[in-house]
Amino acid sequence: MMGWEESSPLLSQQDTAGPEQPPTRNCLPTANVPRTSLWENQKGAWGWRCCPVSKHKAWREDQASSLPLPTGSNCVKYLVFLSNFIFSLPALLALAAGLWGLAVKRSQGSSWGGPLPTDPMLVLVLGGLVVSVVSLSGCLGALCENSCLLHCYSGAVLFCLALEALAGTLVVTLWNPLQDSLKYILHEAITHYWDDPDLHFLLDQVQQGLQCCGAVSYQDWQQNLYFNCSSPGVQACSLPASCCINPQEDGAVVNTQCGLGALHLDQDAAGQVVYLQGCWPALQEWLRGNIGPIGGCAIAVVMIQGSELLLAACLLRALAVHKVAEDIEPGPL
Repeated sequence: MMGWEESSPLLSQQDTAGPEQPPTRNCLPTANVPRTSLWENQKGAWGWRCCPVSKHKAWREDQASSLPLPTGSNCVKYLVFLSNFIFSLPALLALAAGLWGLAVKRSQGSSWGGPLPTDPMLVLVLGGLVVSVVSLSGCLGALCENSCLLHCYSGAVLFCLALEALAGTLVVTLWNPLQDSLKYILHEAITHYWDDPDLHFLLDQVQQGLQCCGAVSYQDWQQNLYFNCSSPGVQACSLPASCCINPQEDGAVVNTQCGLGALHLDQDAAGQVVYLQGCWPALQEWLRGNIGPIGGCAIAVVMIQGSELLLAACLLRALAVHKVAEDIEPGPL
């Protein structure tokens, strides 16, 4: 018996140490626990004990992922996203077309300056860029539930509405000076017809669309150095093909010489070949006949923008309420 006790020193040490003490709060059992799991548990215990906010923050992140927006707010969110996505497509198309036009003009060696106050392609680029940026900010703000982007989008739409209201007021109050300005622009376009390809294209489209020739009458083309009857060129006393009543002459290709010598003819003979009415009277007549559709389109645009602004405001309010609900939600005991 003495020999067995002498050969078992561990048993004697355990007996002399007294009863086994229970594990304390800071002592974690280490038996049969992997080292990685033990370290993670100890790190979490230290983090909660030394920084109680981290425990609450982790709980709030879990709660944030488990508290989605209400169904109605989700509908508003995706409606804002879809409408702005639809508006961004033509804006991006206009931006691409404007950049392509500028690149083509640049490759042909065309100068930036000209008779027009601004380059039409540059106007197309700037308009497409502004509309696409505003629409994409609304798309991303709604999809990502980003309040900052939604505030920027709402401010941009509100600014556009203010500009449209100001433009409408100026058109109504300054209608007579605007008419004189439009008439002057038509005369300038006739004078510089061959000086700028964009001006050439725009004036041809106006004359073909309104079925007119010149500003007040077809004789206004005498102001152009190339079409003036005193010009030594081959186009003297002639008119552009866009003034002709039948420029194709029953063919597939436009006859660019259909107005040759039309200014030499008397009024009755010229009326068989070209349009005699000027574009300014035709434009006034077109405006009087289409004032209803023009006003309806303007009202529709304003209503669409107002609806977008209202939807963005509703979504911002829903996001604010959702954030407040997350902040005041009580934590787990």
